[in-house]
Amino acid sequence: MRTPALALPLLLAALPAFATAPDLAPVAEATRRTFEVPGIAIGIVKDGELVYAQGFGVREQGQPAPVDADTRFAIASQTKAFTSAALSILADEGKLSLDDRVIDHLPWFQMSDPFVTREMRLRDLLSHRSGLALGAGDLLFWPTTQYSTREIVQRLRHVPLATSFRAEYAYDNVLYAVAQLVIEEVSGQAYGDFLRERIFAPVGMRDTVVNSDHLPAGANAAVGHAQPGFRGPLVTVPPMTWSNNQAAGGIYASVNDLAKWMRVQLDGGVLGKDEAGKERRLFSAERHRAMWELVTPIRIPAEPAVPALAPALPQFAGYGEGWSVSEYRGRKLVWHTGGWPGMVSRVTLVPQLDLGIVVLTNQEVGAAFNAVTMEALDHYLQAPDTDWVAAYAAAVAKARSGADEKWTAHQAARAKRSQPSLPLADYAATYVDPWYGDVTVALEGKALVMRFAKTAALVGTLEHWQHDTFLVRWHDRALNADAFASFDLTPDGKVRELRMEAVSSLTDFSFDFHHLRLAPHSEDTH
Repeated sequence: MRTPALALPLLLAALPAFATAPDLAPVAEATRRTFEVPGIAIGIVKDGELVYAQGFGVREQGQPAPVDADTRFAIASQTKAFTSAALSILADEGKLSLDDRVIDHLPWFQMSDPFVTREMRLRDLLSHRSGLALGAGDLLFWPTTQYSTREIVQRLRHVPLATSFRAEYAYDNVLYAVAQLVIEEVSGQAYGDFLRERIFAPVGMRDTVVNSDHLPAGANAAVGHAQPGFRGPLVTVPPMTWSNNQAAGGIYASVNDLAKWMRVQLDGGVLGKDEAGKERRLFSAERHRAMWELVTPIRIPAEPAVPALAPALPQFAGYGEGWSVSEYRGRKLVWHTGGWPGMVSRVTLVPQLDLGIVVLTNQEVGAAFNAVTMEALDHYLQAPDTDWVAAYAAAVAKARSGADEKWTAHQAARAKRSQPSLPLADYAATYVDPWYGDVTVALEGKALVMRFAKTAALVGTLEHWQHDTFLVRWHDRALNADAFASFDLTPDGKVRELRMEAVSSLTDFSFDFHHLRLAPHSEDTH
């Protein structure tokens, strides 16, 4: 029976607040002001329908073009769920099993431990339990490098493990490069082509692309922004391409396209019905359940970052196959964030409520997407009011304060009057790390300059800090990744090893300088 038109307003007025889409304009604008975010796009799917799709602000600071529901953003690690779906599609076709050993498909694959090499399964590639440390090996592709995907994977045999195999959770990106090669080997297609033909097209994601270099000229796309030094005026960040590790984070997508993706996920992989009324699926119900199952548990902090975030502390958390899994107010959440130079984002699914929320931003503060996401969740869960913008602002302030205290401690411990043990020219050499490769230090004029051979963005000037430690200031200040470089000398006064570590605790973990063990080439040993 159709509802008479005149009765419709009365019916809507009688609905409880959580049955209608929330008004997120106030929290979106408060978020933009508080965290200095030029643009935000928000989408909500409820009970199979797109009930909210809105943009706020601009694609690029200082330019008039607005963000809308069709603006494409880099969604970074949200791509991991698409990689998992690609493997699931191939599993449904009987071309592989997630229980297959990696060496069944890539016989040349090696980790640093022979046992791990032999026992690594495809599921392990997706679930962050390999034994690698957080972000280990990320410098092989972050920032953009000249290595091919195969070269990245071949270098894995030199990356040491930090824990026992499957012993604990540690987020990694580099194993998704392995998953990319498996998909390409089994399907006979390039990873990007597979996603376009087997996922984007059937789901209806017409504007979604893999990597920024596939964005058409003049596209409705956001521009990334960063704050050099984590404070001060925003600067734009050029697009970064992950052509050599697309499976870890290469997709650009809009709220409207991601709404279609969320619908398919919430429907268990169902795409619809064909002309004969037969159900069409992207992947099977069995594979859908497996992707959302908790594979690797994650320890819950004893306390939240700040007291105001106590309501967000989950009762359980873990990682599945390309998805994070946790709890909020008694409901299971299936979600993922994405971090990219100048852009961060989050997609959140609540299966019990048939609810999906996506928040895309063009700044690097994750607190922004969290504040908006939590506001939307609370609306549908009828939760008590929480000022999530203020709560996450307090967490950001605490993190920045901690970084400031660390820097102050470094300065207090610095022996300012100390001098380098060697003439600057004696530090100049080509250094080699077993897994990354060559890093050169050259005397240019009166200063030492460091260059990562395969990473064009990593060029920086070395400023003397104390003794045989220098501060590397990268010429691209938007990287926010300045590092200490410490030269270890032999008893004979020759450089034996160069070790590095990020200066700030706020630096992205993918700048894993601390995993490098740089030694001078024999012909460069002084």
